[in-house]
Amino acid sequence: MLEGKICLVTGASRGVGRGVALALGAAGATVYVTGRSVREGDAPLPGTVYRTAEDIDQAGGQGIAVVCDHADDAQVQALFERVQREQGRLDILVNCAIAIPAELTDIAPFWKKPLAMTELFGVGMHSVYVACYHAAPLLLETQGLIVNISSAGGRCYMHGPAYGGAKAATDKMSHDMAHDFRTFGVSVVSLWPGLVKTERTLAVCAAEPEKYGDWLAMGETPEFLGRVVAALYLDRERQTRSGKVFYAAELAVVYGVQDDGGIQPPSHRAFLGDPPEFSSAVVE
Repeated sequence: MLEGKICLVTGASRGVGRGVALALGAAGATVYVTGRSVREGDAPLPGTVYRTAEDIDQAGGQGIAVVCDHADDAQVQALFERVQREQGRLDILVNCAIAIPAELTDIAPFWKKPLAMTELFGVGMHSVYVACYHAAPLLLETQGLIVNISSAGGRCYMHGPAYGGAKAATDKMSHDMAHDFRTFGVSVVSLWPGLVKTERTLAVCAAEPEKYGDWLAMGETPEFLGRVVAALYLDRERQTRSGKVFYAAELAVVYGVQDDGGIQPPSHRAFLGDPPEFSSAVVE
């Protein structure tokens, strides 16, 4: 499906980014994957950027690992310069990189959590803007697609104001970037996953199965999101979706995408709320 296409997935050593990258590779794409984990043990959770690239190869694509700290704008610029030099094009950018403070899920008011929560404004908000900025010239050549992995936390209370603010900003940036790209044929969307069965999520659920068991039963594999991204890219009418925010599970139904085992993950709209609809007004 994606043979000959060049993709870049940020934050792909593990978690959502790794799953998205593997799914794009399984569809035949060449996938650049970024991360900071070079060796097992570099992070509390398993996974490295090199392992992801190797697994993309095994899945049928071509994985290219790039060690990159998305908190460093110069490294991000160098990343896209490398893609330009080696490929001369980019078809799909998926922004998954995020800083996750250890205290993210602590149940406490924001003033009792450390100021390190503001790291979410760097890798998770600022980094999305910077990656899109440097990707733009490449995407203009291919009329490509940007997918920003966001969250219903941009609409409901989730993990506190730092997390919610970062996600709300990502959704609004996606809308505004889509406006700037519209006449050039580049599409930008925000995707909201449900509960994703990442290494972190599985560890948390294993520690408190009585609390998270029902949620985990409705969970999505990280690869599920990548299949939705691939289907969105292949949609000839994807430009009509540009600038909008979607539950990945709802787009999956539209495109006939299923998770492993033929499972159809549910949308969480009923209890997390509707995605935002932004005004069509334009003030230049």
